[in-house]
Amino acid sequence: MDISKIFDNNKVWISTKLKNDTNYFKNLGKGQQPEILYIGCSDSRVTAEELMGVNPGEVFVHRNIANMVPNIDLNVMSVINYAVTHLKVKHVVICGHYSCGGVKAAMQSSDMGILNPWLRNIRDVYRLHHTELDLIEDESKKYDRLVELNVQEQCVNVLKTAAVQKAMLEKRITVHGWVWDIHTGKLVDLMIDFDKILKDIREIYRLSNN
Repeated sequence: MDISKIFDNNKVWISTKLKNDTNYFKNLGKGQQPEILYIGCSDSRVTAEELMGVNPGEVFVHRNIANMVPNIDLNVMSVINYAVTHLKVKHVVICGHYSCGGVKAAMQSSDMGILNPWLRNIRDVYRLHHTELDLIEDESKKYDRLVELNVQEQCVNVLKTAAVQKAMLEKRITVHGWVWDIHTGKLVDLMIDFDKILKDIREIYRLSNN
């Protein structure tokens, strides 16, 4: 790719937007009121707004390797706090995808250098669910299932946060676990039983002021 073409592409994009709406950028400059916080993977093949069919300003997006929500990662914790407490989003979506390189790397025993601490979070997901995963003989199906279980565990991490706990008590937020099938383009709702998850973790992770 000739990176200088990016600026040419930008000019075409601006022209197209203004042709359809002369106030497009003026309206964008007025601020944002997204109803969705989307936490997804940094994979270059996965474009959050495009796969959901939404416009700029409708989704607050955070992306990292394998759509992780480590509770000691100030980046993702700050995003959640800002989106939930200040932007007042109504939905938090954790969206993984099949053929995720981060999840696949975590399934291997290779030394990945600086990535090791990050991938260890995914390996912890494997440890928590190894009984189920070890029964899956087909490696690709095991891989896909770990992608799904990783989404579930990141949803659990979202539910542990003070901002989300407070918003849930006020009945103004819903957490969702999705997977994007990179082979078909289809979004899949994992239909995670959050009532059961909350029942299992509430006494351990509930904060006293909630």
